[in-house]
Amino acid sequence: MTTLSERPDVPVRRHRPVRHRLEYLAVLAVRLLVRPMSRRRLVSAGAWLGALFYRVDRRRREIAVTNVRAAFPVRTDDECRAIVRGAFANLGRHVFDLLRFDTMSAEQMMDLVEFEGAERVEQALASGRGVMFYTGHFGFWELQVMVHAARFGPILMVARTLNNPLLEAMIERVRARVGTRVIPRQGAVRGLLRALLEHRSVGMMIDQHMQDRSAVTVEFFNRPAVTTSSIAALALRTGVPVIPVFALPLAGGRYRMIYETPVDVPDPESPDAVQTLTQRCTDVLEMYVRRYPELWLWMHRRWRVADAVVGTGDLGSSDTDHPVAGADAGSLAGR
Repeated sequence: MTTLSERPDVPVRRHRPVRHRLEYLAVLAVRLLVRPMSRRRLVSAGAWLGALFYRVDRRRREIAVTNVRAAFPVRTDDECRAIVRGAFANLGRHVFDLLRFDTMSAEQMMDLVEFEGAERVEQALASGRGVMFYTGHFGFWELQVMVHAARFGPILMVARTLNNPLLEAMIERVRARVGTRVIPRQGAVRGLLRALLEHRSVGMMIDQHMQDRSAVTVEFFNRPAVTTSSIAALALRTGVPVIPVFALPLAGGRYRMIYETPVDVPDPESPDAVQTLTQRCTDVLEMYVRRYPELWLWMHRRWRVADAVVGTGDLGSSDTDHPVAGADAGSLAGR
């Protein structure tokens, strides 16, 4: 029998108890620091942290610059690097604000958020069917998980288990207290299907490089990119609406949650239905990234078609070369 350690598409978790404790203590210390900060100071501190990441993490910085140049070939090098600096600043703010939201009540969170398109969610929920939400590593994807659950009720999401079990337990507590339940990638499709058939809400990410039998190739910024087809397959099978959701920053440390019009679902009998729907979902994400390029996570290797390996996973393995441990674990969509 093949073990997890023998499978090339499954990352092996190495136990480093000393390192894990140090990382956990560092996160606790930062959480104590950000708790008393004003919104203005927290935003500034997050931007400073992002600028530090930009300076010291040369490898991911250059990955991001390369990705931005390819996505926006008419932009100058200075413009591309400005986008990348903005992306690092956004990531730093995201980290700080996630730790701050961890200390807030649901009411305090809601005071910082305004909603656009909430009626689309209410209409979908009122239909009595399940609802599928999706997003990407765009804006403030972790925060929108908590805010969505606080406003609209529990949601089931897919998440990659963090390498550090102490941090994994911490983020599980954060999500669970607002009504989010997390399931691991392996076996996720069955869990999501069951939830949808029980008329519940589920969420997933759509912008990760995948290496499994669910993967399909779509066009993302005019380049082939491998992504999961599970969102499309589940929607076509169950007939539930597919709603894109994005969290954007506003002045004063506030946020806007945008629920877009449900994606138009093709005829399930069409031979290209899964491919078509996956592309349509990707197109909505690309539209937002083009509008606000500094809000997307450019520093991971999204375009790796030549490296794709078809495996036997359920949602399989995704890009583990991530700038923040487990940063692909949140979403209204799942990491």
